[in-house]
Amino acid sequence: MDKERKIIQITEKVPLLQGIPLSIQHTFAMFSASVLVPYIFGIDPAIALLMNGIGTLLFILITNGKAPAYLGSSFAFISPALLIINDPSLGYRYALGGFVVVGALMCIIAILIKFVGTKWIDAILPPAAMGPVVALIGLELAGSAAQTGGIMAADGSPVNDPKATAVFLITLLLAIFGGVLYRGFASAIAILISIIVGYIVAIFVGIVDFSLVSQASIFALPEFQTPLWSMKAIIITAPATLVVVSEHIGHQVVTSEIVGKDLLKDPGLHKSMFADGFSTALSGMFGSCPTTTYGENIGVMAITKVYSVWVIGGAALFSIFLSFIGKASALISTIPGPVMGGVSFLLYGMIGASGIRLMVDAKIDYSKARNLALTSVVFVVGLSGVSISLGSSQLRGMSLAALIGMLLGLVFYILDKFKLTNDYEHESSATEKETKS
Repeated sequence: MDKERKIIQITEKVPLLQGIPLSIQHTFAMFSASVLVPYIFGIDPAIALLMNGIGTLLFILITNGKAPAYLGSSFAFISPALLIINDPSLGYRYALGGFVVVGALMCIIAILIKFVGTKWIDAILPPAAMGPVVALIGLELAGSAAQTGGIMAADGSPVNDPKATAVFLITLLLAIFGGVLYRGFASAIAILISIIVGYIVAIFVGIVDFSLVSQASIFALPEFQTPLWSMKAIIITAPATLVVVSEHIGHQVVTSEIVGKDLLKDPGLHKSMFADGFSTALSGMFGSCPTTTYGENIGVMAITKVYSVWVIGGAALFSIFLSFIGKASALISTIPGPVMGGVSFLLYGMIGASGIRLMVDAKIDYSKARNLALTSVVFVVGLSGVSISLGSSQLRGMSLAALIGMLLGLVFYILDKFKLTNDYEHESSATEKETKS
């Protein structure tokens, strides 16, 4: 019988020759999504790579090296930031001021959590709600993976591109079977191998554009900007705080499930959220995008079982290095969508499966109407596409589902306190039957 793949724990150091490809694997996983946000904002992607790397190192430092997470560019701010950028009286530097404020608000929330603890999460987000919220983190990204892979258009219609489809499938199948069939260290870098092979196939079929590499300079300093302040910009940006806070909690829960350790307690949700908020504020101060813990890298950990913060830290250093080497970052940006889409297809699915695993491990009793209702409503809200506007920001998908789940969980918690739910009647009946038997 083959030995089970060795798990590399959170604080475990990895030999340098193994650590380098493991770190590069994480950098590749986050790269395309992380540089997309600065492209949308019309700023230098190098500053995002620099601040992503610095933010990740700060996250590791603030959490005492006990929480593996890579911080990449957040998509939650795209809508409010574009409103500010396109406002003739404002512009991107005013959006930066909004980013700083949101980061500061996250830090304040983290301080409050330090004093009130995290028991409220168990009360208002029981496993019947938390499980589907975690699953939605991956499931709501499934469509974007298909679009990135070039096999589905934005309207959901299929894209009949044989070359893109072939590269997508080859990359996906290598990632799937590599994790199952590879032995030793190769199994830990199955994602990296699938990206490299997929990239070679993409070059062979002629869907890689090297023009960006020839245009890029060898060495380049990232373009820094300082924030400007406007109450209007702050009001537009502030509602995104609720989105990123719920996203952060969800990511920490799913990471806890993957690594087999309750990160909400140790190092503590207050530390991880403070680190996330501080990184976002710092990024805004220097002209970059807000940061957030990245689902792509959570997926890499789930597949490879390599949880080491030393590996994550190596990826952060590599990101910082790329921010100063124009041709290197340009070369990575030539990796076509079908390659990254094929990898993301599996990574996002692994996150979704982690949510289902959470529900299985919690042994949720679905004979109780409360649990069935919580899971059902959270899934439907998250997958239906329904949204709620908060100023210029929108709550949808996992963020809205988490909020609805919390509200329902709070109501059920209050009802339970007063023993008003029929679950107690069922429990009493069951107890009476056991007593009689």
